[in-house]
Amino acid sequence: MTRLGSALRALTATAAALLTVTTAAPAARAVPEPKAPREFVALRAVAPTIIQEMRYTTPHNFVGEPVDGYRQPVCIVTRPAAQALRRAQSALLRQGYSLKVYDCYRPQRAVDHFVRWAKDLEDETMKKEFYPQVDKSRLFADGYIAEKSGHSRGSTVDLTIVKLPALPTRPYVPGEPLAPCYAPQAERFPDNSVDMGTGYDCFDTLSHTDDPRITGEQRANRELLRGTLAAVGFVNLPEEWWHFTYKPEPFPDRYFDFPVAVRSVAGHRAG
Repeated sequence: MTRLGSALRALTATAAALLTVTTAAPAARAVPEPKAPREFVALRAVAPTIIQEMRYTTPHNFVGEPVDGYRQPVCIVTRPAAQALRRAQSALLRQGYSLKVYDCYRPQRAVDHFVRWAKDLEDETMKKEFYPQVDKSRLFADGYIAEKSGHSRGSTVDLTIVKLPALPTRPYVPGEPLAPCYAPQAERFPDNSVDMGTGYDCFDTLSHTDDPRITGEQRANRELLRGTLAAVGFVNLPEEWWHFTYKPEPFPDRYFDFPVAVRSVAGHRAG
């Protein structure tokens, strides 16, 4: 037999052995994504007139990029919270306003993304807008970032009020000049929200709901939001004028990690 024939036979044997190993190896199984419990619904199915601007599916947030777990710009909440928001929306519509949600249910993987970002002290891409006066090394100590979030329990929402008819909010362009979130409304990133004194997710004491520096129209707007939501069972977080939790929570001690996507609540009844 020629050297070439021997080489070809050896290659054939090697290939056959590799094929046998590959065929015998068990097929890798994809781990299915978790789905939401039946108590969760898409807010749009319950209260379709509430405006949704889901910030964490976009790069316009304090991280500067879409956040892990936010697959689609859809607000998902527990059914009692959604029904309460529908009642609040009805009250505001009669006064010429609408609610607008920025964030609703938040998966644990998104919270983990926030934690990783906060530990990376070199990444200050969005500092000039969202935390201009806070040293990033202080975000945990000052309570702006934590390893668990009430949003992951499904009954907490971040929201504001919009005067009707609602004007569109222009898209954020990554890399554009940033303005401080506590600047006068005309100087901040344009948002169709009424003037609340700061922008959304502003890491600053001016965001405290009862900060004494907030007066006049800004104070009235915060009181309208808080009063309307309190009337239907929501409790405000004093450090953030936009943050409200429905009480009693259906899942007071559970933190979920299903993705923010329509498929997570597909087939769940709205009523």
